[in-house]
Amino acid sequence: MSTNTSNLHDLVYRHCANQYLSTDPAGSLPQILSSLFDELVEQSSQSKFYETSVGDDYITVSGLFQCRNDLSHDQCFNCVNRLPEMTVPARIRLSGCYLHYKADGSQVSRLELQHKTCSEAKAVNDGFEEVRDGAFAAVVSGVLEGNGFCDTSYESMHVIAQCQGNLERCDCGECVANAVQIAQDECGESISGEVYLDSCFMSYDYDGINEIASNSNQGFGEGPAGNSSSGRGLAIVAGAVAVLLVFFFFYMCQSSRKKSGGKFVKEKLKYYFLAEEQ
Repeated sequence: MSTNTSNLHDLVYRHCANQYLSTDPAGSLPQILSSLFDELVEQSSQSKFYETSVGDDYITVSGLFQCRNDLSHDQCFNCVNRLPEMTVPARIRLSGCYLHYKADGSQVSRLELQHKTCSEAKAVNDGFEEVRDGAFAAVVSGVLEGNGFCDTSYESMHVIAQCQGNLERCDCGECVANAVQIAQDECGESISGEVYLDSCFMSYDYDGINEIASNSNQGFGEGPAGNSSSGRGLAIVAGAVAVLLVFFFFYMCQSSRKKSGGKFVKEKLKYYFLAEEQ
């Protein structure tokens, strides 16, 4: 994703209010939401994440906003300031920021899928999966190391992931690992994709189109394509190292909180070690 202002305000998705907000006995919901939006917009000039609650004797609404961590404060404010101007649903996400509000008492799993897109364009070379999986492992490792945000490139793939600002590190890693698993399972060989869960998102974009085209007519290990074979081996090794790093962080999380988040990592370890043996 780019931080170009022209892209930051593109609508990604919007969701309507849930049933808990459909009942408003005092008719005060419009005023409560107005106060909530005013507070969120005001805070967006000095923070990239903020959550609060506003209510009366009948209903309390909690809300939050978050901007991408690579935005400036001015970019964050300009993005969040656009949200109340729209026909605001309970959850709305632009490319650069999002806003979410709900009635107190309503529960949503932080791992619940909110939105997913996969490109129609597919990769055609045998090396794509290794690059993709290495990049995915690297971004999970990155959010664990980088306070819930990671913007990284791996080989020819650019990956971004971010967790909601109130998630602890282990919960963040678990959330992004689940988003990554969805991208892997459902986007497959799509050269780009985005997965948004309740409390995190990840996106990837493969820019090795020329590399795919040039390799598609050559077999690995034959003549000039021998370099492709070597590159594939290096990608597998680098990917395995990234997965081992993820495994280490998850192990530390599980040791300190006895919380399981290692299914994704164990599957990746098995995949890479089998790939190295082939």
